[in-house]
Amino acid sequence: MKRLVLLLMMLCCIPVATFAFEANQAAQEGRFFINPMVGGLEKESTSGYNPAINYTLGGGYNYSANLSSYLDVSFAPQRRNADSDLYTASIGALYHFMPEERLVPYLTAGLGYLGINGKDGLSDENQAQFNYGVGLKYFLSKDIALNAEVKHMLDTSGEPNSLLYQAGLVFFFGKGTQLDSDNDGVLDKDDRCPNTPAGAPVDKYGCPLDSDNDGVFDYMDKCPNTPADVSVDQYGCPLDSDNDGVADYLDKCPNTPAGVSVDKFGCPLDSDNDGVADYLDKCPNTPAGAPVDKFGCPLDSDNDGVPDYLDKCPNSPAGAKVDVDGCQVKLHLVLEFATNKYEITPAHYPELDKAIKFVQKYPGEKILVAGHTDNTGAADYNKNLSLRRAEAVKAYIADKVGGKLNNLSVKGFGEEEPIADNSTDAGRKQNRRVELGVFAK
Repeated sequence: MKRLVLLLMMLCCIPVATFAFEANQAAQEGRFFINPMVGGLEKESTSGYNPAINYTLGGGYNYSANLSSYLDVSFAPQRRNADSDLYTASIGALYHFMPEERLVPYLTAGLGYLGINGKDGLSDENQAQFNYGVGLKYFLSKDIALNAEVKHMLDTSGEPNSLLYQAGLVFFFGKGTQLDSDNDGVLDKDDRCPNTPAGAPVDKYGCPLDSDNDGVFDYMDKCPNTPADVSVDQYGCPLDSDNDGVADYLDKCPNTPAGVSVDKFGCPLDSDNDGVADYLDKCPNTPAGAPVDKFGCPLDSDNDGVPDYLDKCPNSPAGAKVDVDGCQVKLHLVLEFATNKYEITPAHYPELDKAIKFVQKYPGEKILVAGHTDNTGAADYNKNLSLRRAEAVKAYIADKVGGKLNNLSVKGFGEEEPIADNSTDAGRKQNRRVELGVFAK
């Protein structure tokens, strides 16, 4: 029998690699156990008692990782039929060392009863006893362990003491107080979030961490460092409502149309800084400072084809043919008409010869012969006088060139468009003039 017990104790020391490595006595806190064992019981005097084998059934409760209570009963029949059977029962405590390890040594101590059922005329015996001993547990899993122990049983009546050696299995059951069902490192009794997904970082209460407090747990958060109070999506990333690549909390232009290129503030790019976004800009390379329309194109207020920022004559007449500076192609004739007169005199011929060459330079083009006066006299009279002077110039040109020159038209502006100061003689002289202007249509 001793050899059998020694063998069982040796088996307890052999690792069983196929079971969970987290199994230990510390995990049994708050759990009950049943412990069937088999072994031998020997009296310290020969006294004729020679048991064949001892059977024990025990059970108890684990108060902590170290301390447990137990209650057990045992039965040991005699080898010889004529002899008597022996019964024991005891209650006591176990104290475990190194409860976090798989192989756990322990001490045991208790009080109990030892009885002998006499046969063939032998008297029964009933004795109180105190026992103490040592043992080992080896955990195969969190619910099963091998154990072996040796107890010294002291008889309080003066009868011979006994030595009990046995080995068996320990079965644990109950939820316990040291369980960590979701394996998050927080015991179930302290775990406020008992079903945390495997591998999720948790706080001291067993709840998944949300380091940036955005409402999305770290294990799900693809944007773990979101600034405080920023609205996020289900993955913990800042919202980008217009999908322009700039988060809403940084986006100064939150409703950018789909597909539009934006700057770091989420606003549509305006490469030429004309105030019109590139995706709307039909003139993307406008020079800096040039006024533009809603399409990003330079303004051309007089519609002469020359943008305002280049136009040196911003108020050209509608339809006028202009040069690169936006100024109408025209000829200014210095014709000194006598006051209230419109007749052509030989003194006018040199200037009128310039007019003929000008008309010949633009054959087929529409040319306006415009008459002007100073502000002397009534406005209506001056307008009529300026028309007469323009007609006189046209007639002279037609006579010299030949033909009716249908492309020439006349108009009298009177004193409406002065080019000099009418308060001086020199200024009034400049204002009494005839101009030839070319029009594109």
